[in-house]
Parts: sequence; C-alpha cells; structure tokens
Amino acid sequence: MEELWPAPPPDVADAIRSVCQRLLADADAFADAITRASLPAQYASTLLPDASLVEEDRELNRSDLAQWVTSNIQRPGRRVDVYIGPRTRAFIHDLVARGIAPDFTDGWRSALTIGWRRWLQECMEFAGTPELLVEVLDVSAKSMIQYALDSVTALREASLAAAMGNADADAIALVQLLATGAPISADLAESRLRYRLERQHVGLAVWVDDLEHAEAMDEVVAALRTAATPNNALTVRASATSRWIWLSGENTPDQHHLEKILLKTEHVRAAIGRPGDGLAGFRTSHQDALAAQSLIVRLGSPHRFTRYADVELVDSLTKDRESARRFVITTLGPLADADPALRQSLLTYVQCGFSATRAAANLYAHRNTVERRVSRANEVSSTRVEDNPTHVAAALMVLDIAPDITRDASPPAV
Repeated sequence: MEELWPAPPPDVADAIRSVCQRLLADADAFADAITRASLPAQYASTLLPDASLVEEDRELNRSDLAQWVTSNIQRPGRRVDVYIGPRTRAFIHDLVARGIAPDFTDGWRSALTIGWRRWLQECMEFAGTPELLVEVLDVSAKSMIQYALDSVTALREASLAAAMGNADADAIALVQLLATGAPISADLAESRLRYRLERQHVGLAVWVDDLEHAEAMDEVVAALRTAATPNNALTVRASATSRWIWLSGENTPDQHHLEKILLKTEHVRAAIGRPGDGLAGFRTSHQDALAAQSLIVRLGSPHRFTRYADVELVDSLTKDRESARRFVITTLGPLADADPALRQSLLTYVQCGFSATRAAANLYAHRNTVERRVSRANEVSSTRVEDNPTHVAAALMVLDIAPDITRDASPPAV
C-alpha cells in the first residue's frame, strides 16, 4: 500500500496513539453512534425493518472503527489498510441478493461527520499545545479521509463481485417484492417459488447473534420445514445470520410445537407473526415476524421465541427506550427491581382475568402462593393493579421482554 504523506513526528504520533487507545475502550458505543447516523443515509427504507441486516451493518461499522483505531495505535497517522473479511463479504452478498444497493459514499459522509466531531473532542484533551493540536488534526484527517475513500472503493468492488456470482438473486428479489406489497400476480410468484400463496400462512424470522452458530440455525430451519406438510414451507436466506420462513396450509404445526423445536437447539432465536390468508397474509405475517425480531434485538432481550401477537403493545411502547424506561419506573416504582417471581405472578394474574386459580395453573404454582405474591407485588408497586390494571400490565410486559430496561439509561449523544 502506497503511503501518501510523511510519517508524523514522535510527539504527534504519541498523541494520536493515546487518543486511539481511549477510543478503543469505547468502541461499541462509538460504533452505535456512527450507525445511527449512517444507516438512513446509506440504505433505502427496505433495509431498516430487518433487524438482522441492521445488526450486520452495525458490525461492519464496528469492524471499520476497530481497524482504523488499532492501526493508528500501531502506526499512528499512517494510511490504513481496508479489511473486507468473510462476514463483510457475506453481508454484501445478502444485500445484493435482496436488491439493496447501498450508497456507500453518503454512508461514509455521515459516518465521518460523527467520527470527526468525536475525534476533535478527544484530541482537545490530549494535545497539550495549539501547535501540537494542529499537527495531530492535520495528520489524522489525512488518515481518516483516505480510509473512507479506500473503503468505499473496496466495498463497491466487493458488491460487484457479489452481483456477478449470485445465482439466487432473482428468487430472493421476488420474495422481497412480495413481502413489501409489490403488484405481482399469484400465479407468477407461485411458479417461480414453487410455493402456494392462496392459502393461510404464518411467517417466521429465525436468526443467531453470532455467525459461528449459523449451522445450528440451519438445523432448526430444517426441523421446522420437516414439521410442516411437504411443499408447504418456503425458506429464504435473508442474511448470513438469519432466515425467513413461511409455513402454510391447514396442517401447519401449532406455535407451541414450533417453539419446542426451536428451544431444543441453543443460540437460535425465532420470531413469529400472526397467521394470515393469501398474498396479504404472506406479507403481513412476515412483517409481524420482522417487527418482533426488531423488538428483541433493539431491547437486547434474552427471549428466544417471540410471538408478535404477544409483544405488539410492547413494541409500540418501546420505540423510544428512554420513554419506556420512565413509564415502567413511574408505574411500578420499587416493583420494577423486586423479585421477578412477584412481577410474573402479578402479570399472569392480570392476563388470566384476575383469577388466582387460572394464574396458578399457568404458573404451575399453588393458588395460595400466587395470591401471596400478587398481594406482595401490589404492596410494592407504585400503582395498585386495581387502580390502573392497563398501565400495570403494560409496564410488566415491557419488563418481561427487557428486564434490564430500568437500569439502562439512553446511550450518550456523541
């Protein structure tokens, strides 16, 4: 790789190294701030509802940030090699297959705006004199801008290579069009996909958090397909770490059976939409599944099997995480941090129509135990369930999905 400017003097190099060491310790939060700015600039709205691809984009930003920062710790102020690893290539392959053409230039422009502002703030603390600060900024600007230019070139080349080698792009693009409501005839779609559309469908999103568990994910997908009637399942590779599935027909396995299949294998997660009929049902059930997946990823929830019908209210309440946090704390008070068994008993009690007998059956507990827990939860809660059962139940549902939400303040602005 050709060096395009002279090496910095030792004091400038030391200052750059110190700033980068500090940034490396905060790399995840920094990358998240960059992602929030670059995502809408780089992609069409098609990508944004898909939590797996959004997470892959965030991982790409983390990788880019780590590459530039660690390189400047080792060789401060020099030109940085661009690294396009297997995970990045798989991500680009998935974008191409979905017909998504990122605007890498606009994405990097937005990323540089955030990155340069943070860099200025950090440099002001480490550069002891105005003269040193000027030199540090001059050298680091060259390194940062050149890395952006080199990255855009490398990403475009990788996209071109993926487009030339993608044999499944047409089928995946067709599914994408159907899922977004494009006016395509059912006959054409059925002949291309070999899947009947004029029937009831249930859509699932299956994913893993780490690429190393992709094989386990595909084993679960195979088991889900086997559970359905032959030719009544459609599977699409949505990304390297996620799959979209549609199951159809009258003999589709019930959701409890699907949940059991999933939970047999560690590390794999799934979200399932509400059943729907025909082309419209194909689309809406899929959109439900993506919304549930996005909720779980957004809140960092530990849940592995999620029905959108169970979390639709929570999805609406938690679009603004900080607002949801305040709602839970205001509604529940000390109960938000109390024994989870108290919260679960109270939530089940409300969901069972205030019947301790039914709640006990659902919780596999004695009725007296449930009544005692409900009474204690009511004493601890800021809002008694009799006074506002809707708010109490909603707050408990949010905590059930995101148990740490009351302890997590919003990420600081960068």
